[in-house]
Amino acid sequence: MPIHFGTDGWRAVISDEFTFANVRKVAQAIAQEVLSTGSTSPAMVVGFDTRFLSDRYAIAVAEVLAAHGIRVWLAQADAPTPMISYAIVEKGADGGVMITASHNPPRYNGIKFKAAYGGSASPEAARSVERRIRLNEEAGITPPTLPLHEAQVQGLITRFDPFPAYESHVRQLVNFTVIQQRPLPVAVDAMYGAGRIYLRRLLEDAGCTVTELRSEMNPGFNGIHPEPIARHLHPLIELMRRGEHRVGLATDGDADRIGAVDPSGRFIDPHGIMALLVEHLVHDRGLRGSVVKTVSTTQMLNRLARRYELPLHETPVGFNHISDWMLRENVLLGGEESGGISMAGHIPEGDGILMGLLLVEMVASRGRTLAELLDELMAAPDMGRFHYARLDQPVRPFDKRELLAALLAGAPDTLAGVPVAQVSDRDGVKFILADESWLLIRPSGTEPVLRIYAEGHSDEQVQALLAAGMEMAHAMIADRIQE
Repeated sequence: MPIHFGTDGWRAVISDEFTFANVRKVAQAIAQEVLSTGSTSPAMVVGFDTRFLSDRYAIAVAEVLAAHGIRVWLAQADAPTPMISYAIVEKGADGGVMITASHNPPRYNGIKFKAAYGGSASPEAARSVERRIRLNEEAGITPPTLPLHEAQVQGLITRFDPFPAYESHVRQLVNFTVIQQRPLPVAVDAMYGAGRIYLRRLLEDAGCTVTELRSEMNPGFNGIHPEPIARHLHPLIELMRRGEHRVGLATDGDADRIGAVDPSGRFIDPHGIMALLVEHLVHDRGLRGSVVKTVSTTQMLNRLARRYELPLHETPVGFNHISDWMLRENVLLGGEESGGISMAGHIPEGDGILMGLLLVEMVASRGRTLAELLDELMAAPDMGRFHYARLDQPVRPFDKRELLAALLAGAPDTLAGVPVAQVSDRDGVKFILADESWLLIRPSGTEPVLRIYAEGHSDEQVQALLAAGMEMAHAMIADRIQE
């Protein structure tokens, strides 16, 4: 199978496609891409998560980069992706490589290719790397390597700790004084990922009492799927229900995503987190800027943008689209349904550590739990209550363009008894209803899955919208759906 870069790098099954030989091929192409820019003193930052062999893969990448005369800052231990991304900016490097498969199952690993601004490399750069891999293979070129010890002696590879610079930066974005004035008992679920230790350490430095779950080194994640969504967070939910903690936080495999749990055990999804953070940053902190959300993200952000007269931009799925806006203008908050969120003054990169700290700041400032704050927000006349759900329907390969064209051509006048006010094909097909509820049908760009998303004003409306979406999918690609 050819090596293909998605919206945030390349991922594959360990020992199947994700092998040392293929990792070195990718590193060779990235080195060529970096050198093609004409940098006089090229430098790259390389980091890795807690997955099986991630540290060894990172060394392999560093040895190839060093063999091309590129100076490498190589993390001395596993670290979150946003911490490595910030190091790229702090060190003025030309880019970076993060060895991680993020929230994917344990059998996967991957490579995230980062640009000099700390966010994902552009689609053009990713396509160029793919092309270089293919050309190198056709030419029979074997990636050169410079052994780690020798590269260290020559000053081409330097081991470093990315935490101090990141901590200093985060302290400029989070009001630690507020947390210190009202330190809270916090539960943190690291999900065996690279966020382990770091979020706990920052909270403890602010005076919080922290209970950390699943923080030991376990390269197989103890068999769990390290994605901070409700069905993977039972240990955190059960702990929170004991009533001993005020905030529950969870980060994914490389800590660029965030999930939260209320003391009642209620999961606060990224839609609610983003809405709460916009309210906090504007109302409590007095900050301004645009709001950027992906097509599958809550309409609560639209209503908050109207309330505070903030520009709002909706993008296709993928944090790289949010990054583009963050590079163009002052974005107060940018985020996506999956839990990748960033803010003004930060790098254009989702950051679960930073968002977790902001949630604790908000709870300490308001003196209310996350669920209380979210219910209060949705009780406002200009907001209303929102519910959300998503179905992932396994499918066999099909022509995605034909499905999208058929959905557009057969757009219904009403869904779940509400008139369809607008139809968007920005990414998949999205039906926006007169009451601002919506249904989105979108083929996954990375998996053999058809995603059906819905947001409405009650659970019943959401389920009715999902059922309508599934009915449309069955009508158009019945022979492609796997039961």
